[in-house]
Amino acid sequence: MIYLSTKLLFYIVSLLFSLLFLLHVTHAESIRTPPSLRFISFLFMSSKERPTLGGTRIKTRKRNIAAPLDPAAFSDAVVQIYLDNAGDLELVAKSIESSDLNFSRYGDTFFEVVFTGGRTQPGTTKPDEGERHPYSIIDCEPKREVILPSVIYIQKILRRKPFLIKNLENVMQRFLQSLELFEENESKKLAIFTALAFSQKLSGLPPEIVFQPLLKDNLVAKGLVLSFMTDFFREYLIHNSLDDLILILKRGKVEDNLLDFFPSAKRTPEAVSEHFTKAGLLPLVEYNEKKIFEMKLKEMKSMLTSQIAEEADISEVIVTVKQHVKDAKLPDIEVVRILWDVMMDAVQWSGKNQQQNANAALHQVKTWAKLLNTFCTTGKLELELLYKVQVQCYDDTKLMKLFPEIIKSLYHQDVLAEGTILHWFRKGTNPKGRQSFVKALEPFVKWLDEAEEEE
Repeated sequence: MIYLSTKLLFYIVSLLFSLLFLLHVTHAESIRTPPSLRFISFLFMSSKERPTLGGTRIKTRKRNIAAPLDPAAFSDAVVQIYLDNAGDLELVAKSIESSDLNFSRYGDTFFEVVFTGGRTQPGTTKPDEGERHPYSIIDCEPKREVILPSVIYIQKILRRKPFLIKNLENVMQRFLQSLELFEENESKKLAIFTALAFSQKLSGLPPEIVFQPLLKDNLVAKGLVLSFMTDFFREYLIHNSLDDLILILKRGKVEDNLLDFFPSAKRTPEAVSEHFTKAGLLPLVEYNEKKIFEMKLKEMKSMLTSQIAEEADISEVIVTVKQHVKDAKLPDIEVVRILWDVMMDAVQWSGKNQQQNANAALHQVKTWAKLLNTFCTTGKLELELLYKVQVQCYDDTKLMKLFPEIIKSLYHQDVLAEGTILHWFRKGTNPKGRQSFVKALEPFVKWLDEAEEEE
């Protein structure tokens, strides 16, 4: 019994000694811990918590718990702001700025409340359940002075919360693609709002966002797009220029042809002019007629270029030009100008060789003289052709010295009459290069005078 007690005491003392030794020498890397002590320390440490550095935070993985969407509650809260401020948009903007509502999550819902007074059913413009206010754009009068404050109000909101720009685009696109769901009066309000938005340079509303959704076949066929665009044009042109409007249409990629807004049965230039004339939009009528005219000139020039490049029979070319003139009702002066431009553009110039250039130009005049002669039927048209030659020879250095030779060739090919040349020589009004050209043509004019005296 004594033997066992002594042995147990010796074991306990040895264990305590080992622990004290371990605590004093573990910091010294040069001292190697004996296997027996390592085993004892392992037993001791395994029964305790592992040590941590002071001030550190143990990272634990958290679950990504997404809050459920609640656009109805958001919509009700915004509507309440309108109601509390009795529709005063200045006060509404301040309240929205100071609120803690989640606009980044419910931006589309916010603009639904702005436009319609409350939340709309998903994918439609119909009112959804929930609170509504009577101060929306759809509920107001279709007048500029009534809708303009809403445009300014939205501008303020976007300046403070620019991330809402995309939401405005989304809602506008959805509404414009659903014009058939709005009443005529409501569509007019949207058109006035859109015109004022562009007039006030409302950020977040690019023209392509507005015009491209409108070009849906069903909307165009029902005449809804034409009605919307007419209201838009009329409102925008009150305080903005036609050039500003054309710039917006160009950015929206719809400036080339206003016919796209018309139902297929009314897509004629005459129908466009009649409609916009009745709407009091004469500047737009003139612009559209000018665009059509330029397009027809371009078509004729393209056709003529191909035929001359292919050296088509001159009689065939004359027939084609006459047909274009008849269909497009092109002025004779424009036809003469185009004929000369296309003829000279087809010349194969040889760089710096002046003589070869002269020969090529004169050969072209001689080849197509009959074409010019067919359409230069009056002294006025001949004079216009002479002015055209004068300007081109002045603008193109390689033709500068060819002016008298070209005039002589046109005279000998019966394109220019003697009286036309003498009139230009004595009373010509175009100043471009006139002094030098008159001097260069003096010998030929003198010859004409002498020939006239002999006759």
